[in-house]
Amino acid sequence: MSVKNPYLSTDTFTCIRCGLTVSKQAPEGRLRNHCPSCLHSQHTVDAECQSRMIPISIAVLRNGDWMIIHRCTRCDELTSNPISTDDNQLILVRMAVRPLAQPPFPLEAFGDL
Repeated sequence: MSVKNPYLSTDTFTCIRCGLTVSKQAPEGRLRNHCPSCLHSQHTVDAECQSRMIPISIAVLRNGDWMIIHRCTRCDELTSNPISTDDNQLILVRMAVRPLAQPPFPLEAFGDL
């Protein structure tokens, strides 16, 4: 039985949004399913859907790992995927600070406290 070397893998996918050819193997060795440039993904869990998954938010786990939260543009299903070291840092930070930059309540209320 031969063991497949993950570093010699040529498995790739084409980003559904920007067209970038992406390695399914992230630099840290785990599998990835999103584009490191635009962070979009394809809904592959539901074989019938296959629509674009847009990155909508960041979640931080208790151990400090960051996860990208995706929403399907067709069926609205939410998924989470770990970030990779080569993911677009500007987009990640923009998503992380968006709740602070655009709160659902007026910030002026804090001026009276």
